[in-house]
Amino acid sequence: MRASSRLTAIAYGTAGLAGFFALWQVIGHYQLAGLSWPPLTAVLQYLFDPDRHALFLRAIDATLRSTVAGYLIGALTGIALASTAYTLPVLQRGSDRFAAVVNSIPSIALGPIFLILISREATPAGVASIHVFFIVYVSMSSGLASASQAHEDLFSALGSSRLKRFLRLNFPSAVPAIVSGLRLSWPAALIGAIIGEWFGAPRGIGILIINSMQNFQIDLLWSAVLLAAMVSLFFFGLLTLAERAAYRRFR
Repeated sequence: MRASSRLTAIAYGTAGLAGFFALWQVIGHYQLAGLSWPPLTAVLQYLFDPDRHALFLRAIDATLRSTVAGYLIGALTGIALASTAYTLPVLQRGSDRFAAVVNSIPSIALGPIFLILISREATPAGVASIHVFFIVYVSMSSGLASASQAHEDLFSALGSSRLKRFLRLNFPSAVPAIVSGLRLSWPAALIGAIIGEWFGAPRGIGILIINSMQNFQIDLLWSAVLLAAMVSLFFFGLLTLAERAAYRRFR
């Protein structure tokens, strides 16, 4: 039954994508949205043109480097802060407020701050890390509180310290929630890196998007957006597999 449901979900997803791409092609071919919406075939032809491979490879390499760096920094910071707040309850309320305040600041306002504090090359990673931090922090905090009360009482009866209970009970219980947070934060990290590239990064998908908008290069704009979506979906799929493995192992 589970395999059948999975095949059904895959079939529905494939049908949905096919319908979306067909609609894209029709709108672009008949110019139902004007010249700013090219047909899918034209975008794919532009994207996979051998003469432009170097351009797109340099852009995606720079964006991925910034995304991965910001992703790791944000994830580790979120995990560390949530873990510290859990083991030291006096810090819980302050940590929650700090995370909420950081998350409430618009990314477009953080770019200039990072540009001054670090450098234009590191700004994309800095903005990406902020996008990841809050998601992972919330996932980690909720995961640490997911251990059953029976297990909590057992560890208390055995005289376990709060640190030992954290390492042997709460953290393992939180692994599925952590992986879910990591999965959800990847697209946010990629968006943050692209936004961060708008503040003077030498290269990246964000630079292609800005340049194509300024010069009205519609095919380049859609190709850059499509490339970003493909990369995001690829890594999102890998993290989904990791999430399923974590749930099978820890639930």
